[in-house]
Amino acid sequence: MTKAFNISKQLVMQAYKLVKANAGAGGVDRQSLEDFEVNLKDNLYKIWNRLSSGSYFPPPVKAVAIPKKTGGERILGVPTVSDRIAQAVVKLCFEPCVEPHFLPDSYGYRPNKSAINAIGITRERCWHYNWVVEFDNRGLFDNISHELLLKAVKKHTQCKWIILYIERWLKAPMQMPDGSLQQRDRGTPQGGVISPVLSNLFMHYVFDAWMKRIYPDNPWCRYADDGLVHCKSESEVQAMLEALKKRFEECELELHPVKTRIVYCKDGARKGQYLNKSFDFLGYTFRARACKNTKKNSMFINFTPAVSKTAVKAMRAKVKRDNVRNRTDLSLEEIAKWYNPILQGWLNYYGSYTRSGMYPIWRHFNKTLVAWAVRKYKSYRQRKTWASKFLEGISKCKPELFVHWRNGMQGAFA
Repeated sequence: MTKAFNISKQLVMQAYKLVKANAGAGGVDRQSLEDFEVNLKDNLYKIWNRLSSGSYFPPPVKAVAIPKKTGGERILGVPTVSDRIAQAVVKLCFEPCVEPHFLPDSYGYRPNKSAINAIGITRERCWHYNWVVEFDNRGLFDNISHELLLKAVKKHTQCKWIILYIERWLKAPMQMPDGSLQQRDRGTPQGGVISPVLSNLFMHYVFDAWMKRIYPDNPWCRYADDGLVHCKSESEVQAMLEALKKRFEECELELHPVKTRIVYCKDGARKGQYLNKSFDFLGYTFRARACKNTKKNSMFINFTPAVSKTAVKAMRAKVKRDNVRNRTDLSLEEIAKWYNPILQGWLNYYGSYTRSGMYPIWRHFNKTLVAWAVRKYKSYRQRKTWASKFLEGISKCKPELFVHWRNGMQGAFA
């Protein structure tokens, strides 16, 4: 039987492997990836058959509230496993159409791009430009215009089934926690497989390409809905802020009134005064810090990034949430095996610049280990100092046991 659309079974299998690698929770049908795999062959065939025939209609996405690091909640729209695979099929075909058009300074959700790349280039630019506009979209994923987005999609592909299914995903309702369905006439659910590509495409025309066309001499950096524009003077940066507000309004978006602001990159050589002299970007705080010139063996003040207080607070909260101190059923070696991948991830990211900024989290984790030892060993229950000395001794004898120990950052135990 001839299918309406030529979609290969191999493409569906490739999409399934991508979804499996990213794992994730179940959607409105509560089907887990493991449940889906019980009848894998038939389930993949159903997806292929419906996509190929044009009869695939996405189910509602499940609304899940997750806490923001800065407070409040963000609503994710979690698709079912089958729908994630279907979205991955379209992504595999559509992303190559748009990716070559995206600009180098767009870093979010892109192949071979990372947040740490964005931190590195921003660090360098803050040395050469005195002023920054820090901007944040208010609810980008919730407010993208379907009409404008589909116009951008059609600019990059004439493939009928890609356009058809993207339009259906945009219109798929969201199932709220009380079971009610919320119809959507704008936005693309944060949590969908195709959403990052669509949001990047939208922001490419709203901001990236616009900046290149109108302000070619002003470097910028964007990661999803957060971005920065560098300027040389106060008058220039004030004009830039007004231009950005107007541009985003034209595209039916709104800049966050609190998180969007002007920052002066004050350091040892910049003597001017301004209300805002620091900004947070992707978990790092950029501000003036004392740095060492190793060649001259001298200290100087530089505008540079280090892990933010918000990120440190979030890491501490995770350690507490994981209840490490009460896992007396585990040995120290088992705790190391469990938590070292997490500690290594933190070190790889937040330790990339101003590694000393990670000291508070290492000290917190060491003190958590002390609390664990006090609970595990009766002889330490009234002698916390002994537990501290016990672990300090182990850190010196076995510095390879924990990630931060082996990097010479044992930290304080008391």
